[in-house]
Amino acid sequence: MTAVAHTASAHADSTGAGSGAGVLLQAEGLHKVYGTTVALDGADFRINAGEVVAVMGPSGSGKSTLLHCLAGIVPPDSGTVTYRDQQVSSMSDAQRSALRRGDFGFVFQFGQLVPELTCLENAALPMRLAGAGRKDAEAGAKKWLERLEVDDVRHHRPGQVSGGQGQRVAIARALAGNPRVVFADEPTGALDSLNGERVMELLTQAARETQAAVVLVTHESRVAAYSDREVVVRDGKARDMTMLAGAV
Repeated sequence: MTAVAHTASAHADSTGAGSGAGVLLQAEGLHKVYGTTVALDGADFRINAGEVVAVMGPSGSGKSTLLHCLAGIVPPDSGTVTYRDQQVSSMSDAQRSALRRGDFGFVFQFGQLVPELTCLENAALPMRLAGAGRKDAEAGAKKWLERLEVDDVRHHRPGQVSGGQGQRVAIARALAGNPRVVFADEPTGALDSLNGERVMELLTQAARETQAAVVLVTHESRVAAYSDREVVVRDGKARDMTMLAGAV
C-alpha cells in the first residue's frame, strides 16, 4: 500500500512546537520501496525537543517504516533525515549504531527484553553497550526502575514478570541513558487497557521531564491522546490532526 507521511507544519504552542524553534529531528522527502510495494512516498516529518508526536495509521500504512527511517535503522531510498544538523541518512552504519546507543531510546510492542538477563541488567544494557561500567550502569538503571514502579522485580528475568511490568522495564531501558529521542512502536499493543494507560502515563511524564522527544507509533486513539500532536497516515495521505482541529 502506498503511504505518504507528509506532515503539515506543527501547531504552535507555548513550547514552540511548529515555530521552527527547537526542531530536533526532521525528515524531508523520504522514499522507501520494498520490492514493488511503496512504503513511503515523499515523507516529511519533524519533532521538537520535549514534544510527543503520535504517528497513526492502519497496519501496512508505512508508519513503522517512517519510524525506522527516522531512527536510522533502515536507510531511505531517497530523501534526508536530519538530527541536530547531522544528516542521519548519509551516516555510516557504525555512526548510526553509535547514535542509537547514545542519543536514541527504543520501546517496542513486546518489550524485546533479553530473556537471559535480569530486569536490572536489561535496563542497564544500553549504558553498558555505550561503555559505562556495570556498577554505574546498574545504579542509573535502578533509579529508573524505581521511578517506573518496577524496582521490586529488578532481580527477576523477563519471563517471570507480567506484561505491564516488562513494558515498564523496557521504558526504563529506553530512558536510562538519557536519550534525546525515544522511538515507541506500538508500546501498549500487547497490554490490556489499564496497563496500557499506566505505561503511557509513565512514558510521557518521564519524557517531558527529561525534555526527550517521543515518536509514538500507534493505531489506537486512546494511546495517541497522550501526545501533543497527531499525524495520521492513511491511503497515501498524512494529516496533522492538530492543524485540522485548529482550523475548525
